[in-house]
Amino acid sequence: MTLHQHVLGVDVAKDWIDVFDPSSERSIRIATSQLKAFARGLGNVLVVFEATGGYERPLMEALEAAGRPYARVNPRQAREFARATGRLAKTDKVDARVLSEMGRALDLAATPPLDPARKRLAELVARRDDIVRALTGETQRLAMARDAFVRRDIGRMIAVLRARRLAIEKELAAAISANDDLALAAARLRSAPGVGPAICSLLLARLPELGHVDRRAIASLAGLAPHACESGHRRGRRHVWGGRADVRRALYLAAFVASRCNPAFSAFRRKLEDAGKPAKVAILACARKLLVILNAMARDQRTFT
Repeated sequence: MTLHQHVLGVDVAKDWIDVFDPSSERSIRIATSQLKAFARGLGNVLVVFEATGGYERPLMEALEAAGRPYARVNPRQAREFARATGRLAKTDKVDARVLSEMGRALDLAATPPLDPARKRLAELVARRDDIVRALTGETQRLAMARDAFVRRDIGRMIAVLRARRLAIEKELAAAISANDDLALAAARLRSAPGVGPAICSLLLARLPELGHVDRRAIASLAGLAPHACESGHRRGRRHVWGGRADVRRALYLAAFVASRCNPAFSAFRRKLEDAGKPAKVAILACARKLLVILNAMARDQRTFT
């Protein structure tokens, strides 16, 4: 285990980063164009920053190229930590200081960098999701449109989006088959019931921890871990929340299919529904069961049996 002497907090913006150094109690602003030089000049430090929807990627790439460790944290967790420590103000400098304190207080572990193949896969999956959202929007507009010209125009746009979705899916398949590790992992995942090409590529891109953590940790990462809601004598229902919403949606869909076509999952769902569980709760339980199985398959490098 590497012990970091300092934890730098970094607030990321589009054109610059704000860095808080606890050793000097100073905040400095560095232009995005200077990130490579910044990363090369770091010593034995851990850099902590938030996931910001893509603006953090240049910083990640600079740190990885320089071999510097970093921790990429959930913005919600960082905000909750700030409130817990009494900081209600939100500025770039305050956020950088909070991230530094969070890294030290929670003893954050370094985020393992993605290999280039998975990184490209993640970008392709994100692009496919963009196209699917646009296609869904256009399909809904078509249902509401009444003017003949507007309907024709929407129809042409739907055709273009469908063609682009097909092109992205072909590129995803080619990217997976071109990498031996991804191809083997995909073959294992595809052997499980309910896991088709789209869900398989999403799991490979968005859940790289699959097979590397225990069943509780993987369920929490996927947003499928049930959380208690209790206080005093009150015993509320457990709910799933947090985690990666796109992974949870994909596994829910896979579990829905598996619970209809696989005898074991069908029996498991039926048992839960017979016990009075709502259909959605039963499917979520199937999704969690499927995820645990997939995690064991990836860990043991075996196919579904």
